[in-house]
Order: sequence, then structure tokens, then C-alpha cells
Amino acid sequence: MGEESTGVRLSEAAARHVARSLERRGKGLGLRVGVKASGCSGLSYQLEFADERKADDIEFESNGVRVLIDPKSLPYLAGIELDFVREGLNEGFRFNNPNVKATCGCGESFAA
Repeated sequence: MGEESTGVRLSEAAARHVARSLERRGKGLGLRVGVKASGCSGLSYQLEFADERKADDIEFESNGVRVLIDPKSLPYLAGIELDFVREGLNEGFRFNNPNVKATCGCGESFAA
């Protein structure tokens, strides 16, 4: 599948970070992105390296990186862009998700 409005996009910075991390690990197909029930607003993001493809995974490629999503998470992630930012001494992923209707005060969870 390609990059489209229902897909998941990685910014160039996020794709470089994931590709370097996979290279350092020495294994992995790509990045697994999902959501789980958690936090004060109801949902939180899950990110992990994918070492294998599950039968029901939905696959996207963005900036040369494979992104795998389970079908239950896709409605909450459709059209999301993951960016990787450095702010001072802190660095991490920033989720630009068009499906978010509210976030909690601490920024750890969202409602869609």
C-alpha cells in the first residue's frame, strides 16, 4: 500500500531515526504503530519495532520505511504523520493525528 490519506506517513526525520535504529538493532522489518486503551483521554499510542509481519497487519511504506498497523488501530491512525523532533536535550516522536478530538493535559493520551 502507498502513502495516502488513509495511511501513515513518517516525516523524513522520523524515517531516518527509525532506519538508523533498525540498522543498530541488526534486524527488523519496520515500525509497528498502534493504539491501546489507556490514559485519562482513553487511547495512547504504541510504537515498537516489527520483526515479523502478522497475518492481519496493514502495511504502508513511507520515506523508505515499512509501517505495520493492526486493523483495529487503523481507524484511529488514518492520515497520521509521525515526526521525530529534538527540543533542547529532549527528543522523540510527535504525532500529528487528524483524528484526535481531545488530548489529556499531560499529552500522554487522546480521544478520537
